[in-house]
Amino acid sequence: MSGQAGRVRVAVVFGGRSEEHAISCVSAGSVMAALDPGRYEVVPVGIARDGRWVLPDPDQRLEITEGALPEVTGGRAVSLVGDPEARGLAVLEPGDGTGRALTEVDVVFPVLHGTFGEDGTVQGLLEMTGLPYVGSGVFASAASMDKEFTKKLLAAAGLPQGDHVVLRDEHGAVCADPAVLDEAARERLGLPVFVKPARAGSSIGITRVTDWAQFPAAVAAAAAVDPKVIVEAAVPGREIECGVLAARGSGLPEASLPAEIRLRPGVDWYDFAAKYLDDAAEFDIPADLTPERIAAVQDAARRAYLALDCRGLARVDFFLGTGPDGEDRLVINEVNTMPGFTPISMFARMWAATGVDFAELVDRLVSGALVDGTRPGR
Repeated sequence: MSGQAGRVRVAVVFGGRSEEHAISCVSAGSVMAALDPGRYEVVPVGIARDGRWVLPDPDQRLEITEGALPEVTGGRAVSLVGDPEARGLAVLEPGDGTGRALTEVDVVFPVLHGTFGEDGTVQGLLEMTGLPYVGSGVFASAASMDKEFTKKLLAAAGLPQGDHVVLRDEHGAVCADPAVLDEAARERLGLPVFVKPARAGSSIGITRVTDWAQFPAAVAAAAAVDPKVIVEAAVPGREIECGVLAARGSGLPEASLPAEIRLRPGVDWYDFAAKYLDDAAEFDIPADLTPERIAAVQDAARRAYLALDCRGLARVDFFLGTGPDGEDRLVINEVNTMPGFTPISMFARMWAATGVDFAELVDRLVSGALVDGTRPGR
């Protein structure tokens, strides 16, 4: 190992160019605090909103303070070394057109959410450098980030989806024009609908539409985040989540005990403020479900993870309702390949309820990435 006293040197990468920049910072703070200093040497690497990679200043804030969101700003400029034999970072000195080697890195934990972090782009960069990293690879990250293709792949695996439409013109091209959703589609979807950027998370850019007069503004809000806009019919039912971890060694991935999100009275849906800023939801961890329902949720979560070729971890979000004949109706809402690691993260809390505490969870992810990095075709 390249770290001091045989410790594993972990580059924790956070921030990024997406709308989820602040949440990534908070997640990274939790991950770094959980890494055992006796086993791991942490190298924090921040990505500013403009895309600069830096070794952050010592006073870099990584928590939400009185509603103020953290942001990567100053620090020493660094970049990944492209040569796979170098396995590290280079610091870029002011006035120097070259970089000098700063440190070797054993593994990267890209605690990045959203665009340029969770969509396969940084995963491709890390593949080119030859560095092992935590989480899914290029394809699974890209497919899970794009709600349209997540739904297609899960449907192909026989996993149920809610009714939805991606806004495209008559030629099939992505088109953020509200007029392309015709009356027949509106009648089929019904109200309310959720208008979403197809490639974003943390409920950013999402609008709950209860009147079609709201639809043009909702499409504009979603398109400001991503030009591909998806319109989803509301799925009545309980909001259930389940975490998935790669197995220790070989075998099927492990699924956590599920959790349930219950919104407080007066809160219409689980938006960004409800998730991170307001005390707007209650959580049942584990969810109050029968053993049969727990098994069904866990099985569907594993199947979704495998259908998308996920690696390391994922969080699968469901709606659990009742079908027309009174049977359980379990619908997958989305798959998140790098769920939040904030102190209130559902992913961590579900695994804690299952018997895997936060430090062990982070350790398993880093250890698993190191093993995966030695396998051909990872």
